[in-house]
Amino acid sequence: MKRLAERVAIVTGAARGIGKATALTFAREGATVVVWDVDEKAGQAVAQALRQEGPASLFQKVDTSDLGACEAAASEVVRQFGRIDILINNAGITRDATLKKMTPEQWQQVIDVNLTGVFNCTKAVYPHMAEREYGRIVTASSVVGLYGNFGQTNYAATKAGVIAMSKVWAREFGRKNITVNAVAPGFINTEMMATIPQKVLDMFAEKTPLGRLGEPAEVAKVYLFLASEEASFVTGAVLSVDGGITL
Repeated sequence: MKRLAERVAIVTGAARGIGKATALTFAREGATVVVWDVDEKAGQAVAQALRQEGPASLFQKVDTSDLGACEAAASEVVRQFGRIDILINNAGITRDATLKKMTPEQWQQVIDVNLTGVFNCTKAVYPHMAEREYGRIVTASSVVGLYGNFGQTNYAATKAGVIAMSKVWAREFGRKNITVNAVAPGFINTEMMATIPQKVLDMFAEKTPLGRLGEPAEVAKVYLFLASEEASFVTGAVLSVDGGITL
């Protein structure tokens, strides 16, 4: 029996990286996967690949910083597939700079996507989950949200913020049989890391007890666990997927 058979899952930021790996993992486990992303070309390509793996797939061009767009997209998912069982709040961006050099625009761009976007997606999806009294909400935090990181005031603030929001929502949504958890990846080998010099990546790997960067599929499998019935009594948790770098 596939672990997500007959489930409908929305994965934000699924056009690449951890989101893409998650969408593919969920499809292989039987879920109908809906891709939310602003990159239409890449998002459509992922949706096409998903149709080879799972029962159905849909791409929707959604700017998660726009609450109205999230609500409209969620309503369309329910219209087409009847329900929403799982929300993976994975979309995120970086605009790194030291506080001295960070512009208000860099601050606000990251807040809009990484923090407000999570609020918007969850607010749009929650009523549909509550109506059926079932839901699994998982949000991407980061080790940076737990411990900070040089040059990432904006990113760290958002990733700490989504942990706090997840704990609040775990309290608020529990009576509706909706679990809410966060995942805190360490340094994962995604496109987002491409801007980091190799010597810095090597340093991250050296500091990690497992001696390497993580792979997107390794984070996707943790999302899968939290979205499955195996985690039915797990809520308000933050699971680190970091190779032990924070030890």
